[in-house]
Amino acid sequence: MDLKNKIVLITGGAVRIGRVVSLELSKAGSTIFCQYFSSSESAQSLKNKIENKGGRIHIFQSDLSNQNGIKQTVDEVIRVFDRVDILINNAAVFFKTPLGKVTEQDWDSLHNLNLKAPFFLAQAVSQYMLKQKSGKIINIADAGAETPYPAYLPYSISKAGIINLTKGLAKALAPDIQVNCISPGPVMFPEDYSEEERRFSVEQTLLKREGSAEDIARTVRFLIEGSDYITGAVIPVDGGRQVR
Repeated sequence: MDLKNKIVLITGGAVRIGRVVSLELSKAGSTIFCQYFSSSESAQSLKNKIENKGGRIHIFQSDLSNQNGIKQTVDEVIRVFDRVDILINNAAVFFKTPLGKVTEQDWDSLHNLNLKAPFFLAQAVSQYMLKQKSGKIINIADAGAETPYPAYLPYSISKAGIINLTKGLAKALAPDIQVNCISPGPVMFPEDYSEEERRFSVEQTLLKREGSAEDIARTVRFLIEGSDYITGAVIPVDGGRQVR
C-alpha cells in the first residue's frame, strides 16, 4: 500500500512511540488522524510540527476506555475524511500491579484501554475498510505478552489478548484487510522505571541495549508499504528478547 494521501487513524498518537510513528507516516505522505486523551499540548505541538513541514493532520481528544469515546473517534475520522485506510491501535496504559494487590479497578483500567478499545475500534473501522476493499490494521503488543512481567500481570494479559485479537481479525477480515502486530521489547522506558529495572530489561535482550521508537515506527511503515502479503503476523522488535 502506498502511504501517499492515505488516512491513518492512530490512537495515542501525540506522545512517545505514537508520536514518532505519526511523524514517520506523515513524512511518507499520509494524512494523520491523531487521537489523544490528556496530552493536549503534545498533540498541538505535533500538529504544528507536521503542518510546518507541509503535512496534513487532524487531532482529536477522546476517552477510548468507554464505548462513547470509541464511537466519537470513529465518527469524527469519517466526518473529516470520509474514509480510513490504516488503523494503528497504539494507545495503552501501563502501571505496576503486584500480585496480591491487584484491584478490580486496576484490571478494568488496563483491559478497557489496552484490549477492549482496539477490538471495538477495529470492528468499527473495518466496516469502512471492507466497503473500500482495502485497509490495514496494526496493533501494538509487548514482549510481556508472551513472557509475562510478574509485577505487571494484568498488563501482560491484556497484551497477550492483542496477539490473539490480531490473528482473529486477520482471519475475519481476509482477504481485503491485512492485520498485523508489532511486539516491542525495551523501548522508551516509563519515567518511573528504576535504574535496576532498566538494566534488567536490557539484560533480557540478545543485543544488550534499549531499542528506539524509530525502530517501531520503521516497522509500522514496512507493514504498510513494504508488503501486502503479510497478515496475522506478530513481529518482535525486541532485540532478541523473545528467543533469549
